[in-house]
This record gives sequence, structure tokens and C-alpha cells, in this order.
Amino acid sequence: MTQSYSQIVRQIETLQRKANAARQKEVAGVVGRIKEAISFYELTANELGLSAGRPSAPDPSRAGHPKRKKVAAKSKSKFGQLAKYRDAAGNEWVGRGPRPIWLREALKSGKSLADFAIAAAEAPAPSAKKAVRKTKTRRARKASVAKYKDAASGKTWSGRGRKPGWFVNALAEGKSLESMAA
Repeated sequence: MTQSYSQIVRQIETLQRKANAARQKEVAGVVGRIKEAISFYELTANELGLSAGRPSAPDPSRAGHPKRKKVAAKSKSKFGQLAKYRDAAGNEWVGRGPRPIWLREALKSGKSLADFAIAAAEAPAPSAKKAVRKTKTRRARKASVAKYKDAASGKTWSGRGRKPGWFVNALAEGKSLESMAA
């Protein structure tokens, strides 16, 4: 038996109501799990990316909880240029490419670019090593010389690349760089 158009429309409406009810039930479960995770991890709207403004003042109710560290965005120039602009938080910009977010926000708040300019005397002088053009290929370079040495184990580190575990542990124990110099 074939169904009429009106019967099919009624079936569609019935199925749509059932679909809406099922969706509401699933959404309620998902929202409940999200709320539980937010309260467990004590997440803020800023941390979830839900606020458009600047971070608000610290919540006094979270005084006993450890604060998350904010890492200052550093200038990452593959050209080895020195930073020309810096803010109080340590954020830097070499002056090439689009302006970073921290600088754009500061300029919107009324500051000028000159407020962030680094004086030539303040900027570290380029080392003589960088000024000399490297003529050797990677293969032809000599092995690196150890800058730091652990007297107990005899392990060494050249000062390049990631810090090895023994070096990090020695610093954490209070040893100075001078005491580990090779």
C-alpha cells in the first residue's frame, strides 16, 4: 500500500520530534561530563578560549592551587637577527613579518612602537663567531669540545642542544656552572 504525501509528512514530523528528544538527552549527558571536568580541573573561561578580553584578575578562591606558568613568546628568527622591540614580560620582535599579538594589543591600548624599542647599547653585541662566515660543511667541522663535565660520572656536554639529564639534575641540586666547567 502506498502512502500519501500527508502521511509521509506526519512520519517525518514524528521522526523529527524523536530525533530532537534524543539529541537533547545526549547533549545533557555531554554537558554534564564537561561541567564535571571543568570543576575537577578548575578551568577558567580564558583557559577554555571562551573569553574575548584580557585575562581577569586572579580568583581568590583558587589561592591554594598552583598557578600555571605563562611562557613569554620569544622571537624565533631563522635569520639570526637581534630583537628590535621588547616588552616588560620579555616578549621580543625582530621587526620583520607581522606584528605579534602582544605588540598589537599594546599598540591598541595607546602605547607607541617607540615605547618598546630596544636601545642599541641594551641589545647584546653579535659575537665574533657569528660574524665570521662559516666555510666548512657540517661533515668537515671538528667534533665539539666539552664545556661541562660531571666529575662523578665523567659525562660531558658541549653546551649545544638540549641539556642532558645529569646536567639538569646537577643544577637542581645547587651546583654552579663554574663547578661543572670542563
